[in-house]
Amino acid sequence: MIDIKRIEEVEQWLIKERIDDIEIMIADCAGISRGKAMPRSRFIEGMKSNSLKLPESIFGITVSGGFVENEYLKDTEQDMTLLPQLETICLAPWQKDPTACVICHCVYEDGRPVPFAPRQVLQNVLDLYTAKGWKPVVAPEYEFYLIDRQEEVTAAPTPPKGKSGIRDAGNNTYSIDGVDEFDAFFDEVYEYCEAQNIQIDTLIHEAGPAQFEVNVNHGDPMHVADQSFYFKRLLRQVGLRHGLFVTFMARPYPDSYGSAMHLHQSVVDIKTGKNIFANEDGSDSELFLNHIGGLQKYIPKMMPFFAPFVNSYMRLGAQLSSPTNLNWARDNRTVGLRVPAGGNNARRIENRVAGSDANPYLAIAASLAAGYIGMIEEVEASKPYEGSAYDSETRTLPQHSLAGIENMEKCKALRTTFDKGFLETFAQIKYLEYESYTNYLSPWETKFLLLTV
Repeated sequence: MIDIKRIEEVEQWLIKERIDDIEIMIADCAGISRGKAMPRSRFIEGMKSNSLKLPESIFGITVSGGFVENEYLKDTEQDMTLLPQLETICLAPWQKDPTACVICHCVYEDGRPVPFAPRQVLQNVLDLYTAKGWKPVVAPEYEFYLIDRQEEVTAAPTPPKGKSGIRDAGNNTYSIDGVDEFDAFFDEVYEYCEAQNIQIDTLIHEAGPAQFEVNVNHGDPMHVADQSFYFKRLLRQVGLRHGLFVTFMARPYPDSYGSAMHLHQSVVDIKTGKNIFANEDGSDSELFLNHIGGLQKYIPKMMPFFAPFVNSYMRLGAQLSSPTNLNWARDNRTVGLRVPAGGNNARRIENRVAGSDANPYLAIAASLAAGYIGMIEEVEASKPYEGSAYDSETRTLPQHSLAGIENMEKCKALRTTFDKGFLETFAQIKYLEYESYTNYLSPWETKFLLLTV
């Protein structure tokens, strides 16, 4: 139903801010922003007449530019209607002329949600929680690298020079001076986050050269996913203004650490507002342990959502401060599932598996879905791990992308939480991306094979 009053309120805000240009956008399956730009009058008229359109085939695009064709995505490239979610409208402060952007929901002409849309995938999982009287709460942490801006994107990345004129060499974990080297960049990041109503928390320097981490505040999963989608784009745009590239690639340097998306998640009872992971006496609830059990059982079967590309698997190693298994423990960063210290209301699980290259909508959806299935199936968690999980010989996570895709395809339980057409389409996207990857000659091949075999 079209809310004319709300549309008119937005129109008055646009006029007040002297905004004539609007960017309407969606996240594709890789998390890349797709959409179109238009003048204010066309945007307002399009909302009133439901005439904002994009082809459904957007959700079959691979990161390398290929297209999936199957029985679910029509080869006619039929239109879908874009419904701007007006709670997401905000300024695009990096634009020269006053510009606003807004995230859209996607439906067919008859009003049915488009099942391939990552935002809808997340909504479907949230609906499962709502039906049980539960409300998930999430908070992601994003690691990323600043790299030198370069004309040839196929060249090896280079750490940028800070204000001292010296290139960051890494190994400056938690260094305040390391953050200060790029204070002009981060000052603008904070300024633009405020303009886009993105609620971020702490900033730290990570272990890699010019590698940093920013936390997005905890909240409703859809709101947090929308903010994450905006945040990743914002960082890239600010980087360009400072002569930098920002990369969320899982492991851009072969000799350094990868970038993760650590996802904190908890569940509250809608009626009482209490955290269902903790009993009144402070002990762990059965639902908490079942949630962990579900994560342990189903994350390996959902790896394409957490590690979507070939490069994603390069960060999963004991010597790289990344998990190799799904052990869990309290206040232990070597395990895949960490339970931070805190009181009853703060009882939560930190999923440390996902890479920063993951689509935030799909990674959040998959992590919550795994926990949900665990609670429904009453999956038993393992005992808390003692000591460093890096010493464990068990590797419960798939070690390459093909194994991850195959695991997903074989798991029947996923079809209880995800649309069948979406799952098959997403798997095909991943297969096409792997095929594209194999058609490129790697530096390893040229170094060790070209002139020796």
